[in-house]
Order: sequence, then structure tokens, then C-alpha cells
Amino acid sequence: MTAFTPSTSAEVLSTIQWAAAEESPLEILGHGSRRGIGRPLQTGHTLDLSKLSGVTLYEPAELVLSAKAGTPLAEIEKLLTESGQQFAFEPMDYSPLLGGGAGRGTIGGVLASNLSGPRRLKAGAARDHILGIAAVSGRAEAFKSGGRVVKNVTGYDLSKLMAGSWGTLAVLTDVTFKVLPAAETEVTLAIRGLLDDAAVAAMALALGSSAEVSSAAHLPERIAARVAAGHLGTDAATLLRVEGFGPSVVYRTEALKQLLGKAGPLQEIAGEASKTIWRDIRDCLPFADGPARPVWRVSMAPSEAHLMVMALRMQAAVDAFYDWQGGLVWLSMREDEPEAELLRGLIRKYGGGHATLVRASASHRAALPVFEPQPPHLSALSTRLKTEFDPKNILNPGRMA
Repeated sequence: MTAFTPSTSAEVLSTIQWAAAEESPLEILGHGSRRGIGRPLQTGHTLDLSKLSGVTLYEPAELVLSAKAGTPLAEIEKLLTESGQQFAFEPMDYSPLLGGGAGRGTIGGVLASNLSGPRRLKAGAARDHILGIAAVSGRAEAFKSGGRVVKNVTGYDLSKLMAGSWGTLAVLTDVTFKVLPAAETEVTLAIRGLLDDAAVAAMALALGSSAEVSSAAHLPERIAARVAAGHLGTDAATLLRVEGFGPSVVYRTEALKQLLGKAGPLQEIAGEASKTIWRDIRDCLPFADGPARPVWRVSMAPSEAHLMVMALRMQAAVDAFYDWQGGLVWLSMREDEPEAELLRGLIRKYGGGHATLVRASASHRAALPVFEPQPPHLSALSTRLKTEFDPKNILNPGRMA
């Protein structure tokens, strides 16, 4: 296997020109922190972008940052923190869940996998914050989309098309993101001891109030002990995050206490302890330690997700916890369960959604659809896009389908 390690956009273009001419498939990597997601690849060569690194533009007053695609995310987040700013969509770090060290991953990978965290309810995902890209398609053609300002009209928004493409359409070389000021204060209000159905009702009540809750999650009994180094204890915890200026956070937290006072015992968690809880939820830390069982990421209607999980538990050994007001479910199952067919069937029964296998052995990932199978009309559209961008199928072939 040959590993190409370009350090400039021109070298990326040259590598893909060679691969296209030879019809030789490439595995596209940044730091490889999400290498274990998707179907295993059968490629003879690797395009490693880790040397294509460096912040090329950062204007805090304009809320814009540009960087080469291989720039470490940790390096960028440190720079933003020093200026009191952040990626509001708080991109997840898959490394601990997939057996790697925390803090890995590149800014190009953030867009390619369309990362987001618990604040997605309020801030959206990576695709909602991308302003512009430079990339090279599988045709070995360099192209740009978007720009460095929020209001930018340049025809088709190819920047958003790259979000969630997992390196199958083009190789990103440069990205430009919108950044936002970090919250001055954050407080987490925890309701203790609720069952899943009561937790979903409490989260819906909080999100429907004027308290401007930015994140809502539910950790069932025993799962709660797996975050924040066990400081939450074993009782179920329904978590509501309030962020902003100090006096506003105090006022809104008190309003939530009045609203939810009868739901169950309340616990207020502030500062760094609150940040640690949401970071652990973001990175799926409850399933990062212990047996390396398959882990699924399920997105569906918050009002139906807990019903699907209950039905699933009647037929399989499952651990689960909820983010996004219950609309995101993390599931840990045994590898010998017929999980894909069973899980996706129940998702369809309870209103629809999609399930992605984010951790499993290579043999397990090769044996079933890792990403949610698309209906025929969407599958045809995806095939047409792949053909337009990568007609010789040289970029991460077979990773998604």
C-alpha cells in the first residue's frame, strides 16, 4: 500500500490526477479518527491529509475562520477558546468511542462527517456553519464553493453537499467556517430518577418554555454513572443546559425550577462540571469504556424514540441513552443480535428515522448496511451525484454503500 502525504493543494490535485488516470482507488484520511465508521475499504493506496495543515485566516471580529483540511480540530478549538469563541455546533470527537485517544480529528473531517453535538437543537450541525470550501473531485478537477462571508451567493451550494459525504465525492483541501462567541456562563439542571417516558415529557416541557434551553439529554439509571467520572451517581438524570450571560442564566434556571419542580428531585450543576457532562454526552463516553459492543446512532422523532427503545428491549439486550430532547438515541447491542433488521424495522414502525452503525468490527461492518439504506428515488440521486463527482469511483469506494 502506498501512502500519499501531500502538504499543498497542488500536491492533492496531482495525486488525484494520477489515481484517476490509473483508476486506482484511494482511501481518504485526515487523522483516521473516524476510520472505523462505514464499510471497510479495499484500496491499494491512502491519501493522508494530515500534513495539509494550518489556519490560513482568522478574523475574530468578523466571526470567520479558514484552515487547510488537515488542520487538527484541537488546535483550532484552542485558538478559538483563547479569543472567547467556539464552533457553536460543538463537533463530536469519535476517537474515544472508536478506541483512540481523545482530541484527534481534523477540520476537514468535521465537515465530511457533518459533526455536531448536544447543542444541535439550537445551533445545527457543521453544514449549517460552513461558509466555503476548496476541494478536488474524483474527476481530478479543483473547484471552490462559497466564500469567507455569511452572505455569499455563488450558485449551487457545494459546501453543504460535502457535509456528510464521508470523502466519497471530493477531497477537501480548505474550509471556511462561521464561528460564534462562547457563552459566558452555563448551568445544567438535572432532574433525578425519571423513567424514559417521563424524561421525554419533561424535556419537551422545558424546550417549549421561554428558558431557551440549548441542550436536553436523558441518561437512564446506571448510564448516568458513566459520565463526569461518576459524579452524577447511578440514578437516572434528565439534563437541561442553559447558557448565556450570568444574570440571564440565573433567571432562566429559576424559571425552569418553577416549571419542573414537581417532575422530580432537582440538582443544579455549574461551570466546568457542567461542561464535562455535556462533553462526555457529546462523545458517547458511556459506551466508550467496557466491552466493545456494536454502537448505533439513531435519529428519529423525540416523542417516538423512547417507545422504539422499549420495544427493542423486549427483543434484544440493549443499553441506551438520549440526546437532542430524545431525538438522538445512542444504542449499545450485542454483535450476535440481528440488530440491523430488527432496529430499522422498529424505527419504521415508530414514525421513521435513520440508524447508523458507528462502532463494530470490520467483519460486522462488511456484513450489513452501515448507513441507513435510502429509498429508491434518493438512492438514484446519490448514484448520479457520485457519478458526476467521481465517475471512476476512486474516492473511498464502497464506504457508504
